[in-house]
Amino acid sequence: MIRALVFDVFGTLVDWRSGIAREAARLLGPDPSLDAGAFADAWRRRYEPAMETVRSGARPFVDLDTLQAESLPRVLAEFGIADVPDAVRRDLVQAWHRLDAWPDVPDALRRLRTRHLLAPNSNGHVRLMVDLARRNGLIFDAILGAGHSRDYKPKPALYRDAVTALGFAPAETLMVAAHSADLAAAAHHGLSTAHIARPREHGPGGGETAPAGPVTYAARDLADLADQLGC
Repeated sequence: MIRALVFDVFGTLVDWRSGIAREAARLLGPDPSLDAGAFADAWRRRYEPAMETVRSGARPFVDLDTLQAESLPRVLAEFGIADVPDAVRRDLVQAWHRLDAWPDVPDALRRLRTRHLLAPNSNGHVRLMVDLARRNGLIFDAILGAGHSRDYKPKPALYRDAVTALGFAPAETLMVAAHSADLAAAAHHGLSTAHIARPREHGPGGGETAPAGPVTYAARDLADLADQLGC
């Protein structure tokens, strides 16, 4: 019996690529040579290496805003964009707080919450999760993840702490993600798993349409998962 759902957020609940591309185009000016989608992709590619500096123990925990701010100058340089004022750079980092949910998400979360506890289990910190929830009308019962565990997925603390915080058995706690690696890590620690297909997560680069390994549930979208859970 599933009693709680914990969610990956970037790519699973919110469309990071479209949001970052939109904000990059707006904040960096009407430059016809800027491929805003490619800019979003390039920034996202620096996401894992930045988090690895914390996961490896090379530095103490810092939040995702700090890591995004540190990687932004290299992305700007990659695209030949110079002389960006500090205020614009700060606003670009805040663009990660202004992402839109996939269309199926708000209503599906309302359905799921009628029978389950819900919490993000994201690499985003508490303020980032709060801002995305308020922007999109998402209601959670707790905010877990990097800000709670002071580390980044797929480190064990994020999955174990989610189970401990909500107080159910690991198998009663369902990790929901559009990324098979995240689900494999959760399953390793005993959590049930649900894969959400997000074929447009990376725009033309696609996204996962099916899980790469065994999962408890495989769903077309979050509404399909709500159907499968009887909500």
